[in-house]
Amino acid sequence: METTGNGPHGPLDGVRVVELAGIGPGPFAAMLLADLGADVVRVDRPGGAGLGIDPARDLTNRNKRSVLVDLKAASGPDTVLDLVERADILIEGYRPGVAERLGVGPGACLARNPQLVYGRMTGWGQDGPLAERAGHDIAYIALTGTLSMIGKPGEPPTVPANLVGDYAGGSLYLVVGVLAALQHARTPGGTGQVVDAAIVDGAAHLSTMIHGMLAAGGWQDRRGSNLLDGGCPFYGSYETADGEYMAVGPLEKRFYDEFTDLLGIGETAPDRGDISRWDELRTMVADRFRTRTRAEWTEVFDGSDACVAPVLSLREAPHHPHLAARSTFVEHSGLTQPAPAPRFSATPSSVYSGPAQPGADTEAVAADWDVPALRTTRKDTTD
Repeated sequence: METTGNGPHGPLDGVRVVELAGIGPGPFAAMLLADLGADVVRVDRPGGAGLGIDPARDLTNRNKRSVLVDLKAASGPDTVLDLVERADILIEGYRPGVAERLGVGPGACLARNPQLVYGRMTGWGQDGPLAERAGHDIAYIALTGTLSMIGKPGEPPTVPANLVGDYAGGSLYLVVGVLAALQHARTPGGTGQVVDAAIVDGAAHLSTMIHGMLAAGGWQDRRGSNLLDGGCPFYGSYETADGEYMAVGPLEKRFYDEFTDLLGIGETAPDRGDISRWDELRTMVADRFRTRTRAEWTEVFDGSDACVAPVLSLREAPHHPHLAARSTFVEHSGLTQPAPAPRFSATPSSVYSGPAQPGADTEAVAADWDVPALRTTRKDTTD
């Protein structure tokens, strides 16, 4: 692993982002923009954001700077609007109507800066019957049908951490949206606009291919019954002799033939095209994997095209030879963390600063962004 970067780099160098502090997908989206080189200023509230972890270890606040502003104080909204006037993008994750009540909604912000891209990150979206309701990742992916696809038949759906909803359906779609809107704002005659990024919309969109397969009759609307959801015996995970697991995915026949040969069942395995014998094939594969440890099977499949990999833990993953060679994980300020992605040949990105500490950058941002009111705001919040 490497410690990377001494300063901002990346294709978004020169882009200014205001992030109104929250939790989950909003901060992660802002981190992505910061990783890509944007100058992200996080507007933290006095007392913290609620469910946040120790700020010194909150990696979603890396590569950012933080100022403290109390939006409920008389001077708070005007101070944020001073930042907005100098920004390209704003990200907020409040329930619909909250930003407006605080005086920093789209109307106020776009009046101050007509070229601003105003990114709104919510679970349910800005309208609809559930827009005002509370929610979390699991509810959003449940309602879109996404959760129903994950897990074994006859068992409760498997919760995929908060990766599918919050970060894939939420953060990534917000980033795509604000960057597309920024491109529009910078074209001749272009203007700023509001980007309504709802996790339900993004999570539903992620399943586009599955809906196509469903319409074509190539996908059964029940989990554990399809090629890519664990229903197929050559696309899943298997326990090894030491209680660890190997992931198996040789969908193409030439890869499957190599897999069965290396597994030692090439001559005896039932025809993989005969779905009625999939249970028999699954049992045969499982029995073989239980005869050796994960390390032994990793060695067996090393260098092959059998599409088999060991299932590594979060702490093990950074030490895998391939990931180590690519510096997929890096170390900065004593914290091991995923490196910025994707990679750019002309404008490389990096981790150049640790998690922003609430309010620590107020003086620097006040000077760099020419917002003198920040100094007064900082004094007010620390008196």
